[in-house]
Order: sequence, then C-alpha cells, then structure tokens
Amino acid sequence: MTKSRSLSVQGTPVGFITRHEQDYISLTDMVKRFGDESVLYSWLRNRNTVEFLGVWELINNPAFKPLEFERFKSQAGLNSFSLSPSKWVEATGAIGLFAKAGRGGGTYAHRDIAFEFGSWLSPEFKLYLITEFQRLKDEEARASSLEWSFQRTLAKVNYRIHTDAIKEHLVPRQLTKAQTATLYASEADLLNVALFGMTAAEWRGANPSAVGNMRDAATLEQLVVLSNMESINAVLIYQGIDAPERLRQLNAIAITQMRSLIGLAAVKQLGHSRQS
Repeated sequence: MTKSRSLSVQGTPVGFITRHEQDYISLTDMVKRFGDESVLYSWLRNRNTVEFLGVWELINNPAFKPLEFERFKSQAGLNSFSLSPSKWVEATGAIGLFAKAGRGGGTYAHRDIAFEFGSWLSPEFKLYLITEFQRLKDEEARASSLEWSFQRTLAKVNYRIHTDAIKEHLVPRQLTKAQTATLYASEADLLNVALFGMTAAEWRGANPSAVGNMRDAATLEQLVVLSNMESINAVLIYQGIDAPERLRQLNAIAITQMRSLIGLAAVKQLGHSRQS
C-alpha cells in the first residue's frame, strides 16, 4: 500500500510517497523551482549520476542487472547519450526510480537519490529539503507513538541547528600521511576520521559523560557533509580504490564542503527560523 504526502521546500510543494516501507520523493516537483524536466534529464545523462545510480542499485537491489549498468556507464557523457527514468528502469531492473501516472504523477526517486539530485540543483535547496523532510517524519513518528529512525547521519538534524554552529573550527583538519596510512576497522570509522579527525571509540574516550555518540553531537553542516561522503565513498569502493587513498580524498572533500557550508548564509537563517 502506498501513502502520498507533500511537504513545502522554500515555498515549492514537493510530494513524496512511501511504498514497501521506503520513501520516494518527487524529482518532478523538486525541479519546478529550477526550470522544466530538461534539468532532470541533464542530470540523468551525467556520468557521475549514472555511476551513483548503479552503485546504489548494486547495494540495495539484488535483482539489478550490472551488465546493462556497465553499458550505460560506458556511454554516459557522450553527446549522443540520453537517459530517461523509464529507460533506466526497464533495462536494468532498477528500484531507486519509478514513474507515477495520474494525479501527483511524475518521476519519483528513493530519498537517497533525491537528496543527491538536490545537490545537483542547489546545496541550499538540499538543506531545506532534508530539514523539512526530517521535520515531517518526526511529526508522523510522534503522532503514531512509534520509534522511527531516519538515515543514521541525519537522524537528529532538526535538533542540531544552532546559531553558534557556524564557526571556523568546524572545518576538519588535514590528515597527516601517517594517519591516512592507518587501516581502520570499519568504513564508518574511516568516514569519522575523515570528517571528525577521530574514530568513534576515540571520541567516546574523550567524552565519557556525553549522551549518545559522536554523530548525535554533530552539527547540521557536519551531518550533511557526512551524508555526501557516504555516497562518494560507495563510488570509490566500487572503483577499487584502497582505504588509505579513499581516506585522503574524503578528508579533502570534507574540508572543501565544510568551508562552503560555513560560508552559506542560508544555514544561519535555518537556525534562526528553527528557534523562532
């Protein structure tokens, strides 16, 4: 059974549907603020987009057809290459995108993919989309008295918006060669070190009285960057890049993205509006 709802992102109505216990957001609605669906098709024909969609399916869809994915990937970026959601789904058996007919119709994508598309459209729009989506899901969870958990890195995003969060010390420091050469026990700790400069165990040792874990204590900006890094890390793993090199690249990405978010005035406006 599907359940349709709508949320407002910077004044733009964006529909989303829950089916098979997964949330799918309307890319068709998201793009209205930025033009027509040609923007969506430009995103779909991008090589990085095809790689991201393929890796997402490989992780989440046992019935995905990797040979068809490889064929699309080899053509992506060429002037003659074009890709539509229906073509992608029919050829590969993908489940991350689907088309809905009738009222509220259009192209829908799993929330992971929709947030990635939001990055293509505008970092500011993505921030507002994530915040509004989280607020609505929290309201639904409270109303039904059910414990509900959003993506691990975004679970408490609404409660981490503070007026004093945007400070220069939030930018990760560049790791040393010795640090990048160290092997970490899990991919989660590799991401933790790239962004926070320490593993989860090291953070717990430095904060013995803290409630929750290091990601619970993170700011909105750090959670957004962490979400982006998870997607990028999946692509790097698929490309066969070893852990030390992935750590070096992810640390550089974390530094760049945190600097960009700190300079984004809209983040402060988010914090003020949440407190008012």
